[in-house]
Parts: sequence; structure tokens; C-alpha cells
Amino acid sequence: MYCPFCRHPDSRVVETRAAEDGSSIRRRRQCPECGRRFTTLETTSLVVVKRSGAAEPFSRDKIAAGVRKACQGRPVSDDQIALLAQQVEEAVRSTGAAEVDAHEVGLAILGPLQDLDEIAYLRYASVYRSFTSLEDFEAAITSLRHHRSTSGEVEQ
Repeated sequence: MYCPFCRHPDSRVVETRAAEDGSSIRRRRQCPECGRRFTTLETTSLVVVKRSGAAEPFSRDKIAAGVRKACQGRPVSDDQIALLAQQVEEAVRSTGAAEVDAHEVGLAILGPLQDLDEIAYLRYASVYRSFTSLEDFEAAITSLRHHRSTSGEVEQ
């Protein structure tokens, strides 16, 4: 690691801490040449490969924006959406892969969204899974009812 002050090609790690929910490492370093200290932040890169083959960095904000559209008009707070986006990022990063298909990210969204709000889940699933008929909605609703009955929730 080059010193940002004198450009010496080496530095000594003085202190290491986990930062940002454990997804990055903050290191305090000291240059042996000039003696000045500086901080580095190390993060793992996660790339999402889209259907077109294009790759872009993973963005928690994009997850939140997509979920926010599905939750429009629903009693879901921004904090709940932010928590869902964090859960999705943790699930995707836990695979340990540096690259993940956009399809896998979509699947990671569906589970927590189903638990958060069933209507928002149907909206998101209808776009994500390309529903083309009423039968597609009926199948999704049947699946939701089954999930609700096996999770112990009471139907209204």
C-alpha cells in the first residue's frame, strides 16, 4: 500500500476493525518512511451479471428502489425496505462468489419480500417471473396461501 503523503511503497498495519456490518475492513496504517498515519477501507467486490451479459457492481440502492416500487401504496416503511435490501445483500454475499447472476439476486428478493408484504410480493413476482395470465397469479396466490398455512399464520 503506497503512502498517500510521500508515496513510499510500503506501510505497516497499526489497527484493523470490521466496518459497515462486517462487509468491509478498516485498517489504520503507518508509513515507515514519513511516519504519518492513514486509513484504508477494504471491501470485496460483488458483480451482478445481467441477462444481456453486461456486468455491473452490486447495488443495495437498486434493490431498495425495485422493492419500493412493488411496495408503493402499501404499509411498508423505508426502514423495512432498507432492512430487506440488507438481508438480500447478505444472502448474495454469503454465497462467496465474486459474480452473481441477476436471476439469483431476484430470487433472493422474493423470500424476504413475501414475508414483508404479500401484495408487494405478488407485484414483484408478476414482473420478475413474467406473469402472462390469470393462471400465473392464481398459482402464486395458491403458493402464498400454502406458505401462510405452513408458517402458522391465520387466513383472513
